[in-house]
Amino acid sequence: MSLPSLFSSIQVGRYELAHRVVMAPLTRMRAGQGNVPNDLAPAYYGQRAAGGGLIIAEATQVTPSGQGYTATPGIHSAAQVEGWKKVTDAVHAKGGLIFLQLWHTGRSSHSSFQPNGELPVAPSAIVIEGHSALTPEWKRVPYETPRALELAEIPKLIESYREGARNAMAAGFDGVELHGANGYLIEQFLHSRSNRRTDSYGGSIENRARLLLEVTVALIEIWGADRVGVRLSPFGTYNDVGDDDPIALYSYVLTQLGELDIAYAHLIEARDGAGMEIDAPQAVDRLRPFWHKTLILAGGFTAESADDAIRSGRADAVAFGRQFIANPDLPHRLKAGASLNAYDRSTFYGGGAAGYIDYPALETARAAE
Repeated sequence: MSLPSLFSSIQVGRYELAHRVVMAPLTRMRAGQGNVPNDLAPAYYGQRAAGGGLIIAEATQVTPSGQGYTATPGIHSAAQVEGWKKVTDAVHAKGGLIFLQLWHTGRSSHSSFQPNGELPVAPSAIVIEGHSALTPEWKRVPYETPRALELAEIPKLIESYREGARNAMAAGFDGVELHGANGYLIEQFLHSRSNRRTDSYGGSIENRARLLLEVTVALIEIWGADRVGVRLSPFGTYNDVGDDDPIALYSYVLTQLGELDIAYAHLIEARDGAGMEIDAPQAVDRLRPFWHKTLILAGGFTAESADDAIRSGRADAVAFGRQFIANPDLPHRLKAGASLNAYDRSTFYGGGAAGYIDYPALETARAAE
């Protein structure tokens, strides 16, 4: 029996994928009025849907208070649901599958985004150090000390995720991914540096993981476990988080998620310049024994390193980000061993069609040569 490769099929939860090249969730800050996906979003996602792979749509706030950046889409209003429906229709027309990543930025927000100008919420009233917030006018300002969530508020927070999952289903998505990475609210609860609570959501690993697991259960109640994934950054320090014992924390988290039987875990690999604090880029390998279902890895992979990761069993699929921005037909290019378009970092966030839907597919690029 041959080893699996980047271009062998795989069963992920309910779905069989034709290959193992996943489009990572990519914040692009191009939503329109009311944080509705703009009119270019169906083309952007549709361009990247061919070939029978999985797209994980950009991080999408489940409640107005969850927004932390300008022009990021939501999934908490009827207009947003309708906007996303155009996107899922475009992806399905190309034979693709698309999950929605559900997001709450927590303390990585600013009062200028909050209803009535309130302080952003967090597990504890600890300010983000060493970074600056971005206002709706794209102005850099210091982060504010957030307000610690009251214990009585947490059920409503969980309900906002449940409602986001319900809205994602109404919008035609094929599943949902919980954003538990990159220093946002779920990870703020997980990590000892940002969570100093003394109630049932703080202190021990079991308590700090409680919110992630309760939210995951809420998503499963809407979707079923085989259409739910969770993204984690076990060694992340982005947005001033970090944990005293990440192996102990994430071995527990993965074990518990395994018992919930979700479709996949999506882990961000440690790499230079990516807000990671670890001495070995393969540190995620120390967590592999605690996860026996589909594992998606992300973090600066090439076609060769991704294929090696799959053949060696380090991963079952690999998510690509920046290269998917610049190459709408990335799986085709990788399989053909073709050259890749160079990405333009200046167009990653905000703007219009430039750097969004105008990167050429391989045939178009060759015709222009």
